[in-house]
Amino acid sequence: MIQVEHLTKYYGKNPAVTDVSFTVEDGHIYGLLGPNGAGKSTIMNTITGLLTPTEGVITINGHIMGVESKEAKKCIGYLPEIPPLYLDMDVREYLNFVGSLKKIDKSTKEASTLDILKKTGLEEVQYKLIKHLSKGYRQRVGIAGALIGNPPIIILDEPTVGLDPEQIIEIRNLIKSLKEEHTVIISSHILSEIGAICDECLVISHGRVVASDTTDNIINSKRKGVTFEFTAKGSKEAVEKVLSKVDKIDNYTFVEENASGVKFKVESKEGEDVREELSFALSDERILILELSVSKTSLEDSYLEIMKDFNEELEEEEKRLMEESLAKDKDEEDEEDDEESESEESLDEEEGKEDE
Repeated sequence: MIQVEHLTKYYGKNPAVTDVSFTVEDGHIYGLLGPNGAGKSTIMNTITGLLTPTEGVITINGHIMGVESKEAKKCIGYLPEIPPLYLDMDVREYLNFVGSLKKIDKSTKEASTLDILKKTGLEEVQYKLIKHLSKGYRQRVGIAGALIGNPPIIILDEPTVGLDPEQIIEIRNLIKSLKEEHTVIISSHILSEIGAICDECLVISHGRVVASDTTDNIINSKRKGVTFEFTAKGSKEAVEKVLSKVDKIDNYTFVEENASGVKFKVESKEGEDVREELSFALSDERILILELSVSKTSLEDSYLEIMKDFNEELEEEEKRLMEESLAKDKDEEDEEDDEESESEESLDEEEGKEDE
């Protein structure tokens, strides 16, 4: 298990990560999601011990990073965004080299290497030079290196960046298979990737936690009423007249008119499902529904809503801080004016006494 408590990291005077806390349970695939520059790699580098946090505590399987760093690092296999491969080695030679660095027992190294080659689909290319492999296979070699020593925690930074669609699917399937024996953390700015792979998700922006929950809960967090599309056999005006009379409808949009009929998109009010009521209302006007389909909320939809709300809060906070700063500056100016005024009055009094 990984526990990150109040993690803060500054580069000079600039905060890269601010007060981030989360827990990763054993056997889960956990995603760090956010735009480029959000702080995902900084979080990963502090978890792995490559960076020292400015503040906060990171505990890896009961070992506190920075106090029991050696024991904590033994629990982690890490693949950075750019895999640290030696291109003039063949795959097997590279894995044996990594095993030597990790001080894997010689009696188990051979069996372990064969098992990892099989898990990562590298058996057929194990004697090829890494420089002759495609980028997808190089990523596999990087993941294989992270698996050497069978660490319980695998951390992968942008594992599918730069891959073609077929390679992305292969790497995703490989990562999902790791869940059987490992706890996995991946970072990505690709929403579909997090949605396809991860059980839980931490959304990061400007070095802060925007949302943290299961992927399903994050998807549902911005779901209000039911959103659906329907095609009806009737005129646009007749359908709109019915829609305007149904109270539970929050919003509706005309989509198109074709040979079959007219198509609308409808959003019901929060907590309401208006489909049955709408069906009866249209039926009363002898308007037949030809097709109806519910629109599912995606991770992309929820992410955009979450980020919109966060950015609005951030703007409000920056505005408030600016107003407080201006008010403080004005108070200081007023105090300086008062001091100058008092000084001038005192000087006038002294000059008056001298004249007397």
